[in-house]
Amino acid sequence: MKIAIYDTTLRDGTQREGISLSLADKLRITEMLDAFGVDYIEGGWPGSNPKDAAYFESVRSLSLQNAKIAAFGSTCRKGSAPENDANIKALVDAQTSVVTLVGKTSMLHVTDVLQTTPEENLRMIRESVAYLKSLGKEVIYDAEHFFDGAKLDFEYALDTIKAAIDGGADTIVLCDTNGGSMPWEVEELVRTVAQTFPDVPLGIHTHNDGELAVANTLAAVRAGVVHVQGTINGYGERCGNANLVSIIPDLELKLGYQCVPPGNLRQLTTLSRAVAEIANLAPDNHLPYVGKSAFAHKGGIHVAAIRRNVDSYQHIDPALVGNEMRVLVSDLSGQGNLLSKAEEHGLDVSTEEARRVLQEIKQLEAQGFVFEGAEASVAIRLHRARPDYKPLFTLIDFITIVEERRGRGSLSEAMVKLDIDGEIVHTAAEGNGPVNALDLALRKALIPRYPQLADFQLADYKVRILDGANGTAATTRVLIDTQNGHKRWSTVGASTNIIHASWIALVDSVEYGLCLAYDSDHKHDTVAVRT
Repeated sequence: MKIAIYDTTLRDGTQREGISLSLADKLRITEMLDAFGVDYIEGGWPGSNPKDAAYFESVRSLSLQNAKIAAFGSTCRKGSAPENDANIKALVDAQTSVVTLVGKTSMLHVTDVLQTTPEENLRMIRESVAYLKSLGKEVIYDAEHFFDGAKLDFEYALDTIKAAIDGGADTIVLCDTNGGSMPWEVEELVRTVAQTFPDVPLGIHTHNDGELAVANTLAAVRAGVVHVQGTINGYGERCGNANLVSIIPDLELKLGYQCVPPGNLRQLTTLSRAVAEIANLAPDNHLPYVGKSAFAHKGGIHVAAIRRNVDSYQHIDPALVGNEMRVLVSDLSGQGNLLSKAEEHGLDVSTEEARRVLQEIKQLEAQGFVFEGAEASVAIRLHRARPDYKPLFTLIDFITIVEERRGRGSLSEAMVKLDIDGEIVHTAAEGNGPVNALDLALRKALIPRYPQLADFQLADYKVRILDGANGTAATTRVLIDTQNGHKRWSTVGASTNIIHASWIALVDSVEYGLCLAYDSDHKHDTVAVRT
């Protein structure tokens, strides 16, 4: 059975605090949603702002394959005819084949918000729908505040739906606008409406104020709705809208419905993260199905189990939604975590070697290191544990100097002395800070021997104070992200000395990156060793 997916990220989703999409952003997301295979894309409220009006003009130039574009607006105002109402005119001018019309269902809103009579509200609904239908539009009617309204005056709530049906609405969408309904309430009321109006397709639109938007949506589907509204990543006002990124795989993989074209579910993770990036929000690592941590395994017992049977601690194959399984390494790990990590990086490591690295990691985490977000530091320790390991370089000493000079300002300089295959190399460099100077001096020493290092770029540098009660003597954790154009990796260091912590992370980063570079140049070698 097919469930129609109606995406309102571009309208309801942008009502989230902190989101503002440009016209170009909205068009990009439109193309991605269409490629994914949603049935409807609600582009905005054309009567509310110039940007939404411009969207409906620009979207006509896109060659969409799957989705219909819907314009959203409200019923005509009290005392006015639809053909003379500015909001209705804006909906018509949007030139979409689909119009979504929202009307008041709750008596509270009729009397206190619209400040009109129950009869006039019914006329506004009926005549607005009928007018848009007379123009050949597909009309989706959103019964705003339906579930709250039904609790106040059930018969009137049904009367508003009947008014929309009498006007010719194609689909009636029941809205939990305040997001406070319970799943059993939703299921019961949806089933009652379905029995009362058996010939009209029903939809559901929920908000997440009770952390139940997904559950309420699934309850509505169980009760008979065939049209589901929501947003990518659950973006929306207050606590957000129903999250389509969870609802769609729930419906397809758990309940057996079809929501998007066959095979397209594998695009879900990419879509979720791309929309987050366009919205300038960090992807939520802990989102079900698509989050980076959704299939991440940390506990040693869990990892030992999945090494025997991958289904033992996973409810689906992550590939079904375009995600992947990850094994984390921390002080909670067992040696299975390390063996899995070695296999992931193509390292042939014995059980005893993995055990030694695990003990080292547990001791370092007690000192403030955290290896979950620094997998390159784990991989390089596994590499160093092998009997045939030979270091690419060995530190003899380094010095950093920070001065404040009148007339010149702040000066940072670093000197590094390394043993590289028995050759003593001594370099110095100035930087815009001591860590930058240390990085430049290290590079200057190594690039003549390892030219691949010239392609490395520092992508991110994070510092966290672990025990602030100790003031300036606190332990500092440093995380460094490095990239070489096609690969990005993270390393960690920790110390009461921020320069020392940075050095630890820098050395791990450089050595791991050089191993990657060497390995790509020598495909037959499993582990990079430069002699």
